[in-house]
Amino acid sequence: MFASALIKAPTPAKCLVEKMLPTHVVVIYLVFAIGAYAVYHHVAEQEFSSILTMGVIVQALATVFMCAQILTSGRATGVSASGLTLDAIAVALRLSSTVWLNGYLPTDKTGDRVYQITDFCTLGMLLFLLHRVLVVHRHSYEEDQDSFSMGPTVLVCFALAAIFHSDMDDNPLFDTLWMTGLFTGVVAVLPQFSLIMRTGGRAEAMTCHYIAAMALSKLLSGIFMWEAREDITCKPWIGGFQHGIVAILIAHAVHLLVLGDFMYYYVRTMTQKGFHGPIQFDLPTCVNI
Repeated sequence: MFASALIKAPTPAKCLVEKMLPTHVVVIYLVFAIGAYAVYHHVAEQEFSSILTMGVIVQALATVFMCAQILTSGRATGVSASGLTLDAIAVALRLSSTVWLNGYLPTDKTGDRVYQITDFCTLGMLLFLLHRVLVVHRHSYEEDQDSFSMGPTVLVCFALAAIFHSDMDDNPLFDTLWMTGLFTGVVAVLPQFSLIMRTGGRAEAMTCHYIAAMALSKLLSGIFMWEAREDITCKPWIGGFQHGIVAILIAHAVHLLVLGDFMYYYVRTMTQKGFHGPIQFDLPTCVNI
């Protein structure tokens, strides 16, 4: 096994390493780490703005983990189609701006093609996942438990975006669509949490890696937005108050707060059981969404 080859150890130790660091998980992490390193050094030329591109690369990593779960297990149990749909909508709305407007792109060379190509790959994987969940493995999809209301959620996100959007694209429609994508991405994790809670509070390892990677993606994006806060403008509703950047930063903060409880269980499980262990949530202390 690849993980075993990383160290020279007796057979019992090798078995322990294989359990703690399963080969496919290690390979996925290594491939994306090397890819991100290459993009940062050779394409972005170590520009700080590439942290935004690193965020979408990590989101692609998260989606690969979910693909790995469904392909290796051959079932859709524990996977929320509602969450995947909201993620796909969020990425598509982001692309509606970034494929032809520069307002929300990193200023380094990754904003020319790498950023958009990565999002297109993520969107393609999300559509693939939805096909596997809703068609190929529908018999194992927990449809009755995955009852999150997507329509009203997207409409609320759109309404808030119409009010609080910034003007980096200098186009009210596409500024609104980009902001709607941001808000939708924040709430996209809620259906997955809801499904976990309704099915006993247990999440498979790959689902946990998916959620953790999404948290890291949002953290990287949030760091960029914080550093660029002076440059992100809008047409103020009240005096000179720049509500656009405030809404963007609040959205990132809310996403990380929502994931706070999960990250505690994730870190605890990964340190105790390794990267292959499922997470069992303590239901009395968790909010049933």
